[in-house]
Amino acid sequence: MAPCKEAAAGKSSDLKEHFLFERFINLNAYALSKGLCLHELRNLCHSKKSSFSMKNICLCSYVKIANDFKFLVIVLTLLISLLYFKLPFIDGMMKTAFGIKCILPNNYIVWEATRPIADCSICYNLNSAVILPNITREEFSRYAYSYKPIIIKGAAKHWSAVRTFDYHFFKDLFLNTAGAFESVEEECQFLNFKSDFKNLEDVFNMPLKRIYNEKGTKPWYIGWSNCNREMLKKMRRHYTKPHFLPVDAEHSHVDFIFMGFEEGAFMHLDYISRLMWQAQLRGHKTWHLHPPPECENVCTPISFTVNPGDILLLDTRQWYHKTYVSPGEFSLTVSSEYG
Repeated sequence: MAPCKEAAAGKSSDLKEHFLFERFINLNAYALSKGLCLHELRNLCHSKKSSFSMKNICLCSYVKIANDFKFLVIVLTLLISLLYFKLPFIDGMMKTAFGIKCILPNNYIVWEATRPIADCSICYNLNSAVILPNITREEFSRYAYSYKPIIIKGAAKHWSAVRTFDYHFFKDLFLNTAGAFESVEEECQFLNFKSDFKNLEDVFNMPLKRIYNEKGTKPWYIGWSNCNREMLKKMRRHYTKPHFLPVDAEHSHVDFIFMGFEEGAFMHLDYISRLMWQAQLRGHKTWHLHPPPECENVCTPISFTVNPGDILLLDTRQWYHKTYVSPGEFSLTVSSEYG
């Protein structure tokens, strides 16, 4: 009887998940049809104010207040439903998404509800990442703005960052750069994911045994963006923009560092302006990609592992993604945007 019960429970969970995904899609269409402005919502989401004020309500027209209020009620109802059902895929995102700013905004439900409907051609008949050798800019041009995940093998192997970047490098860099900690807190972002650190000062004060993930210590995985010009200048001595990217591509002025052990980022989308590139400098990191819910009937989840020296290119605005570091390994990556 137990296997039958488990099968029934699994089927029930699948039906609930499918129902909620459908609600997300319908809610998205409803929000846009009622005049909610995506850019205004994003401005509010990036606001550093934690309190809610009627002045901050994202409206395209004040005559639509009643409709927008109805929309917010639907959002809250959907949120309660998600927490009640505790679906593995959604519940994992929800628990850790709240409170992390910018890349994972604290009003994740509003972001998801207003996300543009995806073009399912990005994942149709795709079973793995596209693997390419360390190619030239001309050879890469046909792939430059693809929505498919692409791995360029060995493209970062010659960077001195592969040998130089580690926990102690960044600890020394922060301790010896004026205003470095403050810049992350006030201008940039600190992402603790599932770790128990409140900020980078906590990270760089952890016990020695935990730094190396020794037995009996908690694994950790964190990330942060760098806005401090002096920090970026010192970091970029050890790496460059990937040589194969188009000459006319726009680049972000902010670079991210992600490092740590075991479970990396939870399943999520990134709300960023451009495509992402990420260089795997240390360790092996496995990516699990899930298509947008509206594409589940034509696309399937895919997984792949990025090796040291490889560069991954991915539209993290379209693909739900989570990562996991190979057991016993320390992973360190540098990441930025282009478009």
